[in-house]
Amino acid sequence: MKRTIAVVSAGLGRPSSSRLLADRLAAAVERELHERGDETEVRVVEVRDHAHDLVNNLVSGFPAPELQGAFDVVTGADGLIAVTPTFAASYSGLFKAFFDVLDLLDDNALADKPVLIGATGGTARHSLVLENAMRPLFTYLRGVVVPMSVFAAPEDWGGAAAPDLLARRIDRAAAQLAVEIHRRDAPAVRDPFEPTPFEDLLGAG
Repeated sequence: MKRTIAVVSAGLGRPSSSRLLADRLAAAVERELHERGDETEVRVVEVRDHAHDLVNNLVSGFPAPELQGAFDVVTGADGLIAVTPTFAASYSGLFKAFFDVLDLLDDNALADKPVLIGATGGTARHSLVLENAMRPLFTYLRGVVVPMSVFAAPEDWGGAAAPDLLARRIDRAAAQLAVEIHRRDAPAVRDPFEPTPFEDLLGAG
């Protein structure tokens, strides 16, 4: 079966450690799904590219075509990898704005969607952002967040043993996401602006 993985990276720089982690997670999930017989397509959303459109949407209530396209990538995907840099012990404001606007447009956008969360930061002490901020956010959005999450501090990118330890965590998390994706049917994409059929309105009454 053909599977689509949406990757949302909220790194501010180019290149960024958040994008680097996101790409490694996506590659590991691709390998895991391939072993299960699934073809995969990875589609990346760089949140920084939509910063102005996110602000405009919060004011106007209507997404620009490019922003809507980014949301369509997320809602139409079989699974989501979401990675943010850490600011003030939480996710970045840009990261939060992206998912706030998505939820405003369609509060079912992430319902039952498998999600793998990751974060980067200047010290390993910031790793609590995953459990204290990111997991509650995606639980509220009704995503299915896999148990294993991945945090990468500067020391995880260098040193003799560090790359192997990070790779081990990435592989464990990727396997969990692949299992959740593989056991689900492909998501049915619903237009949030499509009116409810009259028969359904009568049945609800």
